[in-house]
Amino acid sequence: MKSFLTCLLAFTLGLLPMSTTLAQNRIDTIRADAPALAAYGAYGVGVRTIQVTNPNQIDVLKIDPKTPKPEALPRYDRTLTLEVWYPAQAGAGDKQGNTTLRALVRDGKTEVSLQGRAVRDAAPAASATPASSAGSVGAGFPLVIISHGFPGNRFLLSPIAENIASKGYVVASIDHADSTYDALSANSFSSTLVNRPLDQLFVLNAMAKLAQDSTSFLYGQVDTNRSAIVGYSMGGYGALISAGGGVTQKAVDSAEPPVTVPHGLLAMHLAGSAALRERFDKRIKTIVAFAPWGTIRGVFDAQSLASIQVPMLVVAGSVDDVSGYDSIRTSWQAATGVDRTLLTFENANHNAGAPMPPPLEAQAVDPKTGATMVNHYIDAVWDNVRMNNLSQHYVTAWLGKYLKSDAGMEAYFDPAAWKGFPPRTAKGLKIERLAAGK
Repeated sequence: MKSFLTCLLAFTLGLLPMSTTLAQNRIDTIRADAPALAAYGAYGVGVRTIQVTNPNQIDVLKIDPKTPKPEALPRYDRTLTLEVWYPAQAGAGDKQGNTTLRALVRDGKTEVSLQGRAVRDAAPAASATPASSAGSVGAGFPLVIISHGFPGNRFLLSPIAENIASKGYVVASIDHADSTYDALSANSFSSTLVNRPLDQLFVLNAMAKLAQDSTSFLYGQVDTNRSAIVGYSMGGYGALISAGGGVTQKAVDSAEPPVTVPHGLLAMHLAGSAALRERFDKRIKTIVAFAPWGTIRGVFDAQSLASIQVPMLVVAGSVDDVSGYDSIRTSWQAATGVDRTLLTFENANHNAGAPMPPPLEAQAVDPKTGATMVNHYIDAVWDNVRMNNLSQHYVTAWLGKYLKSDAGMEAYFDPAAWKGFPPRTAKGLKIERLAAGK
């Protein structure tokens, strides 16, 4: 009888988190052992969903790679959905959270609720920077563009997005067409290779236009001259190209999956090409690349990444078997023209630092396959919230240094000091730094 009651109590207690904390699928949890800069900032946070359309783009999905190249490639207007987090007026948001984000998970059909601190459609905060020389529009907050992995969606890095918005950044997180959980097809990866950097630069331009549009909630709120790209996996691939890097001729010519882009279209991103040089946008001041993919499959090499033009923070797991940790290190080392930092999560795999905690619904067992979707989000060694808190800390420091010219943020990257960490908590991490020219 005692054994039965003990088991019943354990079972009942085990249900409590599922019906309360876990069921809320929170994206805003800050653990007690989180480093200092993981804490939310002084601003309230607003969030809105918008769509932007890039006209007359090549429709990679409609190209048959088995047929000769046609005289005119199929084209379409490419629409991207953005989730925009932004500094809101004081009082917007609280510790209980006011946002319900409706998001699809890995299977592309299960919709879940995510809970954060932002307020849907909240009034924007007054810009913290002086008015522009034109006198009518404020210079606004720096822009951070977030680019998910393959597949993914605009909510995958939401713990980072909402957090840094509270610190005075406008954050535009992209649903990359053809790369989201619910939009996969045979040519999706080819489309991703072509479109990922193009999407990132288009969103930069779209946000600049909205900042000048007096009918937009972003009017005067965004300073795109101080922009950064935060990319995960294939988002990191795109960020390396947007930062000035290029792909290899081997990748352009490849017919070996997954690097199979029809009719040589990948040449638009070829290292050393005039098209690549002309497309580089000087408004991009830095990138943060989580587990950037490409070098492991010969898409990049040391020579093709030597043309990167902006400082970069690379975040990786030491046992990443998707992007390959050694390949990620090669990518980091190759950017010899800029200062760069590598943050390593020891014994973490490909999900190091980027994905949100798995929604409760993603942990359900599929009765047909006996599998769950949880491995898309978790790491075998590290806790997701712990990783998110560490990423929030270091992304805050990196953006503060390069987008807000805060020299005090440099100290957070001293590998001997571990500034901001409570005693005995800077474990399992490694920071390495290389200066331009090395």
